[in-house]
Amino acid sequence: MKEFFGIGGYQREPEGYLSWQHLTFVSFIILVMAISAVYVGLKNRSYELKRKNKTLMIAAIVINIVEFIKIIFICIRANDILAFLYELPLFLCSIQLITIPLAAFTRGRVREASLDNVFMFGLLGAVMGTYLAGNNYGSYPVLSLDNVSSGITHAISGFSAIYIGVSGMCSMKKKNIYINFSIITAFCVVAYIVNHIIDYNYMFLMRGDGTPYDIILNLVNGNKVLYPLIVVGLFLLYISLFYYVFFAIQKKLQRKKEQKSEAEEKEFCNV
Repeated sequence: MKEFFGIGGYQREPEGYLSWQHLTFVSFIILVMAISAVYVGLKNRSYELKRKNKTLMIAAIVINIVEFIKIIFICIRANDILAFLYELPLFLCSIQLITIPLAAFTRGRVREASLDNVFMFGLLGAVMGTYLAGNNYGSYPVLSLDNVSSGITHAISGFSAIYIGVSGMCSMKKKNIYINFSIITAFCVVAYIVNHIIDYNYMFLMRGDGTPYDIILNLVNGNKVLYPLIVVGLFLLYISLFYYVFFAIQKKLQRKKEQKSEAEEKEFCNV
């Protein structure tokens, strides 16, 4: 247990990013996450919103409890209460620590926009924070506090996204697009300021740290102005493309439904 929590420093050598241990571990939690989200989502799909929301409430509580426990142990391990400054929810993945509770416990447009935000970024964050997390799996053993807690919280984010989609909780209203733009932009601005205050890399706005963001950093030759602007631009582009694809699929399904209805009506008239 001492080794799992990294007390005194990890003695084991990290298995490495994209090692079979890394891929096996994250594939297991992603598989469990996806199956359980689809199962519970389909089971609750016909229920009223209040009953559907109970699952999201549980997810919101659990994800924050796990994160809180991790932060406590990290502060104990570092023997420094200020260690929490490096565990703030200012990464793209950890935004779900805030947006899932907002989606579960608020009302109105804030709730709608938060549901859409989790729906859009939850699964993306789950994949990026597991399969593509070279910063974590290249630094810590796979079965360690840092990676297991990270795996659980990212899996809950992915679960929430799939559950919201399958159970039919997302609204995806056009009027909420700009709210989601504002949420991401505000987080990026705060993250950028905090990065300069404590010399950190929230939202990967300073460097890639072994993640795919390194590709962008290399393309702009490490330019400290272009790099963060492109990263933020990609977040906003992702939101735009997600809404575009969602509306395109929705329009196509509606057209098919109308064509089927017309065909059935025509067949009835012929009879």
